[in-house]
Formats: sequence, structure tokens, C-alpha cells
Amino acid sequence: MLIENTLPILLSRLDFAFITSMHILWTPVTIGMSWLLFFLEVAWLRSGNEKWYRLQRFFEKLFIVNFGAGVATGVTMEMAFGILYGPFSQAVGPFFGNILGFETITAFMYEAGFIGLMIFGWGKIGKGMHVFSTFNVALSSSLSAMWILVANGWMQSPTGVVLKDGLFQVTNWWEAIFNPNFNIGFPHMWIATLELSLFFFAAVSAWFILKNRHVDLFTTLLKPTLLALIVITPLQIFIGDELGREVATDQPTSLAAMEGHFHTYLPNGKPNTNWNLIAIPDVTAGKNLFSIQIPHVLSLLETHTWNGVVTGMDQYPVKDRPNVWVPFYAFRIMVAIGFFLFFMALWGNWLRIRGQFSAEKIRQHPNFLRLMVFSGFLPYLAVWTGWWTREIGRQPWVVYGLMRTWQGVSHMSVPEESLWFAGYIAFEVMVWGGAWYFFTRIIKKGPDLTSPVIGSEPSESAGGGIAQASFAKPTLERSR
Repeated sequence: MLIENTLPILLSRLDFAFITSMHILWTPVTIGMSWLLFFLEVAWLRSGNEKWYRLQRFFEKLFIVNFGAGVATGVTMEMAFGILYGPFSQAVGPFFGNILGFETITAFMYEAGFIGLMIFGWGKIGKGMHVFSTFNVALSSSLSAMWILVANGWMQSPTGVVLKDGLFQVTNWWEAIFNPNFNIGFPHMWIATLELSLFFFAAVSAWFILKNRHVDLFTTLLKPTLLALIVITPLQIFIGDELGREVATDQPTSLAAMEGHFHTYLPNGKPNTNWNLIAIPDVTAGKNLFSIQIPHVLSLLETHTWNGVVTGMDQYPVKDRPNVWVPFYAFRIMVAIGFFLFFMALWGNWLRIRGQFSAEKIRQHPNFLRLMVFSGFLPYLAVWTGWWTREIGRQPWVVYGLMRTWQGVSHMSVPEESLWFAGYIAFEVMVWGGAWYFFTRIIKKGPDLTSPVIGSEPSESAGGGIAQASFAKPTLERSR
């Protein structure tokens, strides 16, 4: 018989946390980059500029590696549900079974029908059909994210179900699917995929410019990327704020952990509206041992009023409170990264407005380029810390308010748990190492500027003036 807060429960949680943390490295980039590849292809078809074609084919290689790693780690996560959380998987079967079935039909099978055409269809199908295939890969990957966020959002704010005879039976499919957390959580995650992919594009571009390789080509890409980021980065901050308000309403213990908010009221009986910039939380004592506070900011953030009531953890039993350390600091890291990325978008567009984005002038700003390369890693950390905040903040519930985590864990011994954990670590590290190896090889090699543009004669492919002369030699060699 399992008991809450014991070593087997901890190992199951750590094991699944590791698996999901590794998987989420790949899936957001797959989603966001598929849309960016589509826009690059549309730009090439509309303008005839060869630069967009070269960029599309280059980043498509990186997409393929990322896609493969995402599939491999995704299969591992599906296995982990049944192995580590058997009782949970059985209990949520009436709901999850349908939702994941919808994902299989509208995402996996849909995507499988077009990704082969997208990758291998160059020169074998028409340009219109190829860009249509790229669009459908992007759409299907977004549908996959939608269904996953439906399932996870329901775990955060379970609606439209009743727990009967050990099973979550659906009473209202509309309410279950469009649960309160999903309605704002999915846009937040989807925008994160675009933000991550745009900074991936920007970081790779900045690296090539710093290395003085293909500067004109990657400066051309960096301009629209920064234009998109000046819209995406503040939009993500706004949606994140809205999600925080939803969490305050439907999952107040999670919000209290994110803010290190133990006491609803101050000693004078007034609402505690102080926001903890940093703190040393002590869950056992039910207080912060140390904190730097800013008055009224917590109320402004969560209620958009000066002295609104924000529920503290003192309103709930100790056994229903989550760990505070991880959500508190993970949330702050995520927010800090979000504002830093917004700053980078502002900086880049300020340089662009000042006319500093020519191939000659952009290299005169090495600090900006170095920080942009560094910024390519930050969205990954933001996705990680955001996901940790979301999942650890929900504890000790696997389905908030209805099923505790220990009730959903498989009945496994510590040696069994440890064996699975070691196996998962070995597999995930192998996938990560292989993907990193191919990433670095592709980036070091750089874009192919010599091969003929697919579907064009050499004389027709000089829209961007990159490889017009290079086509002559292979054409002559073939004629001989």
C-alpha cells in the first residue's frame, strides 16, 4: 500500500518530471518552426528571392533533427504514463482516451500524411502542393499541442466530469474540453512556441553574422524575425498575466506558492497585498523567513486593484499545500526571461530603425549579436521553468481537488522505480546527445548555396543573386 510523501512517490514524480522536461525541449520548436518554415516558403514563392529558399532548406534540416528527437521522447512519455501512473491512467481513461484519440487522428495521422511530402517532396511535387504540405505540418503540430493542453488544462481545472466508481466519467464534453485553464493556457503555450522558434532563428542568424559567414543572408532573416518578436514578446507577457489571474481563481494554492503568499491578511486585518520580490519560504512554519516586499503589487498583478484580496496558503490545510520553493523561483526566472526577451526585441528594432541592419553595419554591434546568441537558449529555460511552475504548483493533486498524486502512482518498489529511472535517463541523454551532434554539424556546415533551386532553371533562380554564377558549373558538367 502506498503512503503519501514516501520515496516511491518521490521517485515516480522525479522520473516523470525528467521525462517531460526532456520531451518539452523538442516539441515547442517543432510547432513554432513549422510555421516559420511555412512563412519562409511563402516569402520565396511570392518574391522569387532565392534567399528565402536557401534559408528554408537550411532550417528545414534543423527541423527534421528536432522532429525526430520529439517523436522519440514522446513515445517514452506515453510509456511512462502506463508504467509510472497506472491507476491515474485507468481513472482518467474515459476522458483522456478520447482526447488522446482525437490527437492521434487530427494531429499524428494528419501530420504523418504531409511531413513526408514536406521533407522529400522537393522537386517531386509542385510548388503549390509543397507549400500546402508545409502548412498542414504546421497546422497538425498545433492541433497536437491543443489536445495536449486540453488534457493538461483539465488536470489543472477539472470540469465537466464526475468521479464515480474510480473513473472520471464525462458529464459535459464542452466543459471538459474547454476547461478554464485550457482557454488561456493553450494560447500561452502556443505563443511560447513561436517566441522560442523566433529566438532560435535569431540566435542562429546572429552566430553566423558574428562568424562573418553569409552575413547578407542571415541579416535578411534577422530583420523580419525581430519585427515579429516586437509583437510576440509583449503579447506573451500579457497572456501570461491573464493566465496568472485564472490560476488565482481556479487554483489558488498554486498561485500562493508562485508568490510565496502565506497570509491572506496582515496583522491589522487589511488584505496582504505585498508582493515578494525574493523570499526564503518555510512551508512547515507557514511563513517566509526572509523576504523583500513591494506593497500593493500582488493585488495589482492578480486582481488589478489596489487592495484586492489574494488568497494565501493559510486558508488551506498543510496537507493540501504545494512545495513553495520550486514554483516561487521557477516563476520568477520565467518572468525575468520574458522581460529580457522583450528588451532584446526592442534593442534589435531600435538598431533596425537607426539603419544599422545592413550587412556592413550589423557587425559593428557585437554585444547585441552575442546577447542574441545567448537569448536563443533562454526561451528553453523559460519553457522549462514555466512547466515546472505549472506542474509542481498543482501538487499534491494529480487532478486538482479530485485525485491526489499518490493515488495515481503505480504500486512499484524502490528498486523497480530506480531501474526505470536509470533507463529513462540513459535513453533521454542519448537522444539529446545525438540531436545536439547533428545540430552542431548542420550549423557549422551552414546553408547550401550551390545546388540548383528545386523547380527552377539556373537562369530563373537568381532572384536573390546568391548562387546565380554557381549554377553554371554543374550545368556545364552535366552537359558534357
